[in-house]
Amino acid sequence: MTAGTDLTATDTEATRIPLDPFVSDLDAESAALRAAGPLAAVTLPGGVPVWAVTRHAEAKKLLNDPRVVKDINVWTAWQRGEIAPDWPLIGLANPPRSMLAVDGDDHRRLRTLVAQALTPRRVERMRERITELTGSLLDQVAAQPGDTVDLKAVFAYPLPMYVIADLMGLAQERLPRLKELFEKFFSTQTPPEEVVATLSELAGIMAETVAAKRENPGDDLTSALIQASEDGDRLTDEEIVATLQLMVAAGHETTISLIVNAVVNLSTHPDQRALVLSGEADWSAVVEETLRWSTPTSHVLIRFATEDVPVGDKVLPAGDALIVSYAAIGRDEREHGPTAGDFDITRESPHRHISFGHGPHVCPGAALSRLEAGVALPALYARFPGLDLAVPAAELRNKPVVTQNDLYELPVTLGG
Repeated sequence: MTAGTDLTATDTEATRIPLDPFVSDLDAESAALRAAGPLAAVTLPGGVPVWAVTRHAEAKKLLNDPRVVKDINVWTAWQRGEIAPDWPLIGLANPPRSMLAVDGDDHRRLRTLVAQALTPRRVERMRERITELTGSLLDQVAAQPGDTVDLKAVFAYPLPMYVIADLMGLAQERLPRLKELFEKFFSTQTPPEEVVATLSELAGIMAETVAAKRENPGDDLTSALIQASEDGDRLTDEEIVATLQLMVAAGHETTISLIVNAVVNLSTHPDQRALVLSGEADWSAVVEETLRWSTPTSHVLIRFATEDVPVGDKVLPAGDALIVSYAAIGRDEREHGPTAGDFDITRESPHRHISFGHGPHVCPGAALSRLEAGVALPALYARFPGLDLAVPAAELRNKPVVTQNDLYELPVTLGG
């Protein structure tokens, strides 16, 4: 690929902000994006120039704008062969055919079938299983040797992964390998020679799961998708495989980060922690404020402009690519007021954030993620009310993932 290629005349006039592939200071990066205006010129890892929407109101408009689409063939840089097939983020820019990758009638068809399978009743039926898994994992947390526990490894990671495996009908013996593959899938540091192989292996595991469920259906979402497609507008195997991969990826990564970030936020804001532990504030407020203030998804890749689209005092040029910078958007003072930079679980209108997206492509798993965090966090602190960080927050290390606000580990002490 041609690193740093200027795509348009408008582009050459802008000062590009490079997104740090190591995510060393997401807060400072997000502040710089907001300061650049509602449409910021940025460079993705690998030297790929795109635009980022950085403010709440403009993001809502763009996420509803039919001129901004998911079809990568609209992207001028893609047409010119400037994006290499082994670019580490190619799996997000050019995903297999699912509701994530299409618009219009195709998107409505695919999303309708997912909605028919992922019903509110099915999500609510998961509560008992989530509660059971949470209790079992907290027993394992309590049994860890030593004074310090990596809460991500023993609690925040396995809970969403077990839940999504149950929901989608994935065999649990697949989970360790899927963990390795998804880490490569999201990382900006995956060696080029491993990118294509990672995508191929992920698709292979999902295809084997779909084939197994066609042969032996169960009470899971993959079987429900297969059945729904046979009863109405048929999904191809490719579409079911891609949908399964999408649901597994989004269904565990976002919730891991949500739980981890909530623990960090409460540990670094003891006054807020005291409010929720005393019952003066609700755990749902912790979940919503964490989604806004330290959103699990920092940047969502990627959309493309079919024509020039005005954004504030700038223009998203036809043929250019757009990312949605939720980490910047969540602290937009124009939407959340002068205290947007504060973590405050007593904030009015806590649901006003758009951290699960907006418009036709809003995350269909938002209710499940909220349910998991809403069960896991109060149970965690009921069991370990003295839980606190084992190291200063400044020493916590972000993973090299520009799309996820994620940590390598979460060392905590459990308290007395």
